[in-house]
This record gives sequence, C-alpha cells and structure tokens, in this order.
Amino acid sequence: MKGESGLGKTTSLDLEYMRDRRQELNIPLQEMAESLGFKNASTYLKYEVGESALKAEQLPIVARKLKCKMENFFKFNFAEIAKKVEADCVEE
Repeated sequence: MKGESGLGKTTSLDLEYMRDRRQELNIPLQEMAESLGFKNASTYLKYEVGESALKAEQLPIVARKLKCKMENFFKFNFAEIAKKVEADCVEE
C-alpha cells in the first residue's frame, strides 16, 4: 500500500528555500559545511543542489543554522499529509 497516499511524490526538500535562506543570512557554504561536520564547502553544496541527500538527523542542524523551522524545508503541507494518512488508515 506504500505510495498509494501519494506521500512519495510530496516529500522532496525545498532546496531552493534552503539556498535562498542561507544567502539571505549571508552564511557562507564553508560555514554550513562545518556545522554539519564536513571539511569542504563543496561537500555541502552537493546537498544544497540535490546531488546528495541530507539525512534526517542533519535537518535540525540546518534548521538551527538557518534560523527556521524544519517544516520550511518541505514542499508540502503537514496537515494535508496527515489527512491523507488518516484516510488511508480508515480505508484499511
């Protein structure tokens, strides 16, 4: 049943938001890299452009650094997803 609720299509990170927020706060790539334990800015850049995927445990670190909520990183509405999941559970 996985995927029937459409969750897979709606859980991508809003990388544009992350980049724009970092630039808005004038945070260099190197500083972001170091906050995640990376040595090089180029490593972080791979995450920001979508060449590599951030791990769930890295999201709170990025959110703190960008002074925002983790939910801002997602292109979906949490309430909308919860309704879909709830509807799927009722149908089963």
